[in-house]
Amino acid sequence: MTAPPRPSPASVTDTARGNLYRVAIVGAGSLKGKEVAEVLNDRNFPALDVKLLDDDESLGQLEAMGDEITFIQSVRSEQFEHLDFTFFASDQECARRNWKSARDAGSAIVDLSYALESEPGAVIRSPWIERQLGQTPALELQPGPCVIAHPASVVLALLVLRAQKAGRIVRVVSTLLEPASEHGQRGMDELHEQTVNLLSFQELPKTVFDTQVAFNLVTRYGPNSSPSLESIEQRILQHYQHIAGTSAPPASLLLVQAPIFHGYACSIYLETEHRLELADVSQALAGDHVDLSRHAGELPSNVNAAGQGKILVALARDPDNPRGLWFWAAADNLRIAATAAVECAETMTPTRPRGKIQ
Repeated sequence: MTAPPRPSPASVTDTARGNLYRVAIVGAGSLKGKEVAEVLNDRNFPALDVKLLDDDESLGQLEAMGDEITFIQSVRSEQFEHLDFTFFASDQECARRNWKSARDAGSAIVDLSYALESEPGAVIRSPWIERQLGQTPALELQPGPCVIAHPASVVLALLVLRAQKAGRIVRVVSTLLEPASEHGQRGMDELHEQTVNLLSFQELPKTVFDTQVAFNLVTRYGPNSSPSLESIEQRILQHYQHIAGTSAPPASLLLVQAPIFHGYACSIYLETEHRLELADVSQALAGDHVDLSRHAGELPSNVNAAGQGKILVALARDPDNPRGLWFWAAADNLRIAATAAVECAETMTPTRPRGKIQ
């Protein structure tokens, strides 16, 4: 795991002002938790102290912090004292059990688990979409939970909002390939074990998906799986509608569980009011967070999207409909979610100009 962030040379001024923050990552041993720690480092987030918290098998795991060694501690209410930001990258049960303790201790809450999306005062956010729409988030001294929009909804919303700058879109249809990493390490392990067991003619483990996902494509999990694929599909659509609002047309979505470990890939079909030139659509799509493929050898895939904080896109015209456009896109689901979480925390720092460090 990447070491939790250290104050960088760029934060010397912040240090002089005392503008350093105490941060906790709940679920520090999870895939999302590790990604949040890495993005905090990459973006030089002004953190004086980062607590690594978890309540599963990663408890007590040693982690490097520069020249020092720290370890993942258990999640207890006293751990939230004097914190400025708490990132919940844990499972939903852990987030629901502990978030109020963090809030009551004065910490801002950033939720990557989706456990808090129905809580009073919770706001579903995507800084990428906010910037695309020219929105400025309201600053609150005691904000409600900040729930990070599902990365698939961010991909869909950003591409649709960009594309419609070239012309009016009347229809949006997408097929999205779900990676096992959206179910955390347990999902990755089960896909791996199913693959190995199939090749050796052994019984398949089905604790997570309750169906065969190795060497298979499914649109429904088994009845004992939670969350269901239908509920994930519904969340993506709801988050898309929430972050894009009336600025983008409604979308139709089919979510398919693919036998891939990491990264989303998706096809998006857009039907426009009038025929558009591909060059105009390409120009509309260009900008931050989007990388257009120009050659056949650069076609997007979940493999070459891994570790990149942007959406890879290839564009083609529908051969039978002059007003139809096809996008083939890929993106790193964990990186997009973690980047959004840290960016949301950055937008909340003006309400904590001196952190909690006295």
